Amino acid sequence: MPVKKYNPITPGTRTRVGNAFAEITTSKPEKSLLAPIKRTGGRNNSGKMTVRNRGGGHKRRYRIIDFNRNKDGVVAVVKSIEYDPNRTAFIALLEYTDGEKRYIIAPDGLTVGDEVMSGETALPKVGNAMFLSKIPLGAVIHAIEMTPGKGAALARSAGTYGTLMGREGKYAIVRLPSGEVRRILQTCKATFGTTSNPDHGLEVYGKAGRRRWKGRRPRVRGVAMNPVDHPMGGGEGRASGGHPRSRTGIMAKGQKTRNNKKHSTKLIISKRKSKSKK
Repeated sequence: MPVKKYNPITPGTRTRVGNAFAEITTSKPEKSLLAPIKRTGGRNNSGKMTVRNRGGGHKRRYRIIDFNRNKDGVVAVVKSIEYDPNRTAFIALLEYTDGEKRYIIAPDGLTVGDEVMSGETALPKVGNAMFLSKIPLGAVIHAIEMTPGKGAALARSAGTYGTLMGREGKYAIVRLPSGEVRRILQTCKATFGTTSNPDHGLEVYGKAGRRRWKGRRPRVRGVAMNPVDHPMGGGEGRASGGHPRSRTGIMAKGQKTRNNKKHSTKLIISKRKSKSKK
């Protein structure tokens, strides 16, 4: 999926790198699979702002995505590849032989007219969903379930994928996009291939207004605040003190935030790769 650079006819387009949307085949979504979204602006049920830097943005409608892929043994034909404002990957509209329509996360390389299937009888082909017990070792997969029947939870964003490394008893060993290697029950489903829109990370907004259109408000640095507003605020002039941390006091570098008593910790074989230089 290529990106495109814009001519500098305005200050906002001078540095902008946008999506070419070469894979998109239609701009009109399936009406029967739309649902309204109530936006919170980062506020909870009492009106208190619990998530900063959110609010505004263009109005959206939710696309109901089939993360379960539980229509086993029924062939579906890809009718369109569409843009979804609620996620980074594209989505594909499937029409099954019985007439039902569903959206799925579009794998990279899936085109209109392709046939996909899920279940025991599905073949290892891009877009097909199978149980981890049936997927060949070394296969590249996405939309991976963590609990059987609960629906895809891992490797759903643009250009991500996991790799099936091996099998161990009732578990499959999967390397996730973060680099973490963990055990997942072989009765969980996953979809062949990588997710679409792999060049999403190359996009450059070009101006602050595009962030506002996406529903993101300006972010203020902690050191620029007053002491009452942030642990890193205050100081004379440009001086700033304290260790880097969040507004609520969580350390930014090195502090462990995962609960050691979490039941799924025993399923992790190796933790995700660190971004810090060693």
